[in-house]
Amino acid sequence: MVFSRSIVAELANTAGAVFTVLFSIIFSVALVRILGQAAVGSVDSAAVFAFVVLTAVMTLPTVLALTLFISVLVTVSRSYRDSEMVVWFASGLSLTAWMRPVARFAAPIVLLIAVLSLLISPWAAQQLEESKQRFRTRDDVSRVIAGRFIESAGAKRVFFIESVDLQGGRAHNLFVSHRSRDREGVIVAREGVIEVRQGGDRYLVLLNGRRYEGVPGQPQYRMLEFERYAIRLDIRPDAPLAEFNARAKPTRQLLREPTPFHRGELLWRIGVPLLALVLALMAVPLGQVNPRVGRSANMIIAVLIFLIYHNGMSIVQAWVQQERLSFGVGVWAAHAVALLLTVLLFAHRIYPRRWLPRLPGLRRTALHQ
Repeated sequence: MVFSRSIVAELANTAGAVFTVLFSIIFSVALVRILGQAAVGSVDSAAVFAFVVLTAVMTLPTVLALTLFISVLVTVSRSYRDSEMVVWFASGLSLTAWMRPVARFAAPIVLLIAVLSLLISPWAAQQLEESKQRFRTRDDVSRVIAGRFIESAGAKRVFFIESVDLQGGRAHNLFVSHRSRDREGVIVAREGVIEVRQGGDRYLVLLNGRRYEGVPGQPQYRMLEFERYAIRLDIRPDAPLAEFNARAKPTRQLLREPTPFHRGELLWRIGVPLLALVLALMAVPLGQVNPRVGRSANMIIAVLIFLIYHNGMSIVQAWVQQERLSFGVGVWAAHAVALLLTVLLFAHRIYPRRWLPRLPGLRRTALHQ
């Protein structure tokens, strides 16, 4: 059918533009946030681009679902605004006839969202967590950015290094502020090296420096000069990685280990493609606009519905994780409500005069008119 082909072509063009805008926004926000974390030493500055890409991949399922929703909504609204729906209805077709081209367009996108949600996004989250944990387990000196004050992993020391040689494990012109019980101290040295001692413990050995120590608020401070001064670093480089959270675990592991948190994460991964499909169908009746009024009101309502639906899935996920709701009920609860709303919206658009019940008072008013 000519109408169906033209609708699918327009949906594809609109989806491309919407996805470009949404993905650009997500990518820019992620880039700014991760650059800020790298600036303070929270993440590895050499892996900023990889972190941004992995973060963007993790958000792709939601971005694609929102893209599909907005694309259908904009296309239907444009058809009403340009009076193309008049031709559609004059041809003997109802609003439900839009479901076929919309489903045809949405099917590959929903399949892609399912693959991303079940396979690729968990892999990206796992890679991101592994990179962050490897960076956290690096010793304090190798995490330092030259020219910046960096807090140690144990939050007991603050380092400042003018220059650092990561390959040789040697730092130059060091400043270390440390706290021990009620005493505070400051250490300055010309040079420092990393030494690995028996048992795998690592020490920062300061060479040719001074140490100042005292109690804050009291004038008595002790100063001593040294040729070698060793500081034990908090983390060993061979420390095992911590257990990942449920979001960073592959789907097959969630199925093998059905803990409450794993069931909640599995519910979310299954729910995202269902959310995309239901929203694509719901956008058809939501897209109806009065050409004389405009489409801003429908767009606001659509955004609110998306937020409520998305947050409703988060609430159901939390209830499943807290064992307040069973997985069997939670996996369809939010989608059943959204699907029921879709059916009611279709009924309201197709049979507007039958939407309200025939109350006696309303009937008498209609007769007088």
